[in-house]
Amino acid sequence: MPNPFHFSRRTDWELSSNQITSIVDQLKKENQEILNLTESNPTACGFQYSGNILRALADKESLSYEPDAQGMLKAREAITDYYRTKNVHISPEQIFLTASTSEAYSYLFRLLADPEDCILFPTPSYPLFQFLGDLNDVQLDFYPLQYFNEWVIDFKELEEVLNPRTKGIVLVNPNNPTGSFIKPYELEALNALCHEQGLSIICDEVFHDFSFEEKKDHLSLVNNKPVLTFVLGGLSKTLALPQMKLSWIILSGPSELVKIAQARLEVISDTYLSVNTPVQHACASWLKDRHEIQNQILERIRHNLEFLKNQVIPVGCQLLHAEGGWYAVVRIPNTQTEEEWIMQFLKQDGVFVHPGYFFDFSDDTHIVLSLLPQEKVFQEGLSRVLKRIQNMS
Repeated sequence: MPNPFHFSRRTDWELSSNQITSIVDQLKKENQEILNLTESNPTACGFQYSGNILRALADKESLSYEPDAQGMLKAREAITDYYRTKNVHISPEQIFLTASTSEAYSYLFRLLADPEDCILFPTPSYPLFQFLGDLNDVQLDFYPLQYFNEWVIDFKELEEVLNPRTKGIVLVNPNNPTGSFIKPYELEALNALCHEQGLSIICDEVFHDFSFEEKKDHLSLVNNKPVLTFVLGGLSKTLALPQMKLSWIILSGPSELVKIAQARLEVISDTYLSVNTPVQHACASWLKDRHEIQNQILERIRHNLEFLKNQVIPVGCQLLHAEGGWYAVVRIPNTQTEEEWIMQFLKQDGVFVHPGYFFDFSDDTHIVLSLLPQEKVFQEGLSRVLKRIQNMS
């Protein structure tokens, strides 16, 4: 008798659609209009992209293949130029190119952790992390961000969750979806803790260019020296080009640890060589034009945020303070569950917003809104949501 077939435990996820997704799919099948205030794909939000994006892909040098484990020097130099305009000085040798931030996380999990070792992640945060942990045989533990008119790291809880198998701490700067940047005193405390415990820091800074306040500089962990640090960035957010598949890891820290990490990352990266050549050739040209798309996005998210601020107070809701990113979090009346609210917004108002539990909000009742949708869509969708809340309260 043949043995039964078994799939990997690492992919043993609940794959059936949840109730909210099922309703969205059903409404789409019925051709009912949905105002999507969860839209995070910038290419679907009506921004105007430069014609240079496609022209830059036609470089004849792309017909030659010269693999480099760290990524093409030309592209890495373009990234150093990009950081130089932000008054941050790095060398191409500090950079590893990857096809995506998700792939960068995978490389770092493989570098830092053995199977069942732990990586600490913030909560609330984006749910993708759980899948990345599972696929790389890494155990995820969580430390909370607490809200006291701004989001801060709960260091007491962070230290309590540490265990002998903890290998690193992930920061998202600014965090998604809370929009909170790392504060200097938090970094000082993290460096001291990681140095004492022999931990590294992975800092995801994909949203770093998108501050809600003009002319405000926020702390970056690029060139963080006290402990081994990996900063992640990429074109998906920096240039609103998720389809072009280019991200990067920037190494810093004690020189001996950086040297070892670099040698090991070279082997990992050389095994896959996943970044395509045309995008690497185009990178320099694209980054020089980044303000063209970034200014459109900044104008959009700031206008939508201002409209949101002016609308929530009269209906008894609270917009939680945020400093940057593409999302806003609103605390709404606790008169029913988040799922019940979301279902009402969908079925009765034709508006789709995220429930707070999607991002692991642990208390109160929240909805999470993308600030990317076109202003007409955002204003109409939000008005319907707030009217529903006011009528139900």
